Amino acid sequence: MRLSKYFLILLFLTCGLLAHAQQDSTFSLQKCLSIAINNNLNVKQSALTMEQDRIAFNQSKENLLPSISGNISRELSQGRGINPVTNTYVNQSLTSDNYSLNASLTLFNGLALQNAVKQAKLAYQAGRMDFQSAKDLVTVNIIINYLSVLDAQEILGQTKSQLAVSKQNVDRSEILEKDGANKVASDFTDFKGALAGSQVAVVNAQNSLNAAKLNLFQLMNISYNENAVLEPLNAEDLVGQYGVNPDQVYQTALQQLAIVKAATLRRESAEKGVKVAQGQLLPTLAVNGGITTNYSSAGQKSVFIDSTVVPTGGYINTPTGKQSVFANEANYFQLNINYLDQFKNNYGTALTLGLNIPIFTNHIKKNAVALAKINLQNLQLVEDNTKIQLKQNVEQAYYNMSAAYNRYKATSEQVNAYTESYRISKVRLDAGVITSVDFIIAQNNLDAAKLNLISARYDYFIYSKILDYYQGKLLL
Repeated sequence: MRLSKYFLILLFLTCGLLAHAQQDSTFSLQKCLSIAINNNLNVKQSALTMEQDRIAFNQSKENLLPSISGNISRELSQGRGINPVTNTYVNQSLTSDNYSLNASLTLFNGLALQNAVKQAKLAYQAGRMDFQSAKDLVTVNIIINYLSVLDAQEILGQTKSQLAVSKQNVDRSEILEKDGANKVASDFTDFKGALAGSQVAVVNAQNSLNAAKLNLFQLMNISYNENAVLEPLNAEDLVGQYGVNPDQVYQTALQQLAIVKAATLRRESAEKGVKVAQGQLLPTLAVNGGITTNYSSAGQKSVFIDSTVVPTGGYINTPTGKQSVFANEANYFQLNINYLDQFKNNYGTALTLGLNIPIFTNHIKKNAVALAKINLQNLQLVEDNTKIQLKQNVEQAYYNMSAAYNRYKATSEQVNAYTESYRISKVRLDAGVITSVDFIIAQNNLDAAKLNLISARYDYFIYSKILDYYQGKLLL
């Protein structure tokens, strides 16, 4: 009884592990997309670049705010020096502390700061488009390779069906060979040769499937799982012609595709960069303010003690003769001023309005304008080239899709014709009217047509997905 209990527990655990393993080995298109986008290094780099652009944009806005700085310093001096309290020379050890708080605000600098904000904002928006473009590119590549795996799976299934038919032909011919009923002596060997050809086709199809799976897993940047199973897509019903012409796809792509938006935004950002450089040529008006205070160990104050009458050394003439002149003399003693009192008493403020006029700066600012204009021209060429490449790629994908659809329609008719031809050939073979060679030719024609039909169908879907990408329909 106890053994049965342990056996049931082990059975449940094993079933659970197998179910989990099977779940991990099953990949849907959405799962592949999520894994690929999360693991793709180009997407991660684009995200970091976008974050850098965001920080630069925030900094450009913060550059409009006043700059505030504080300074604290302590000085120890020995020997002859200046008393910071009396501004006289002394010859003693001194300790002095200085405190200052300064602020500066640029009021006008040719709108360079304002244009820098606009430039950084456009650069940040371009970075976001680059990030989206990186995700879009991964998305379309995953979809294409996902469909390629499904294509390879269908081809493998078709070759296995061909192998089964070839095996049936060999088994039937072998029986007839034993009975001496084959029409010609080579019937049996012909069917065995066809069987070997079908086996080779299965091996090649399996290799193609493994290669397609490997490529898909490499795009997802995860370890290859040979036993992975992809969920099928509805790739049976073709929608006919795509519904729009290449020029319509191109015009939509200009408005929707992230890579085009990024190129346009970077060109617009460069235009603002030219204005920033030109603004640096104009005068700069700024206001500066500061608060200062200090302390010195030499800081002292005189404290009154009393007064005494002392002779001045002078005399006055009186009727009785000369009389000495006396005066009251105050008596003081020196008392060190404490730290907090000096801190409050030495407090001072300053406010400055300054105008900086660039007269000659070794042509640094002038050359900065020239470089900004060259950068603008370069980004204009990048934008134009992006649009040209886009138009060419759209036209190529559209005509490839149209060719695949036309090939699919023609191959569909071919499959129907060869199916009927194969049926008739089988009847005639059973009746002994034709040889095995004629039958194998009919069979090979049908098999080749079915494989071409599968390829044409998936080619159509692949190129239609590429056109969807150009129209911005693959955004996540």
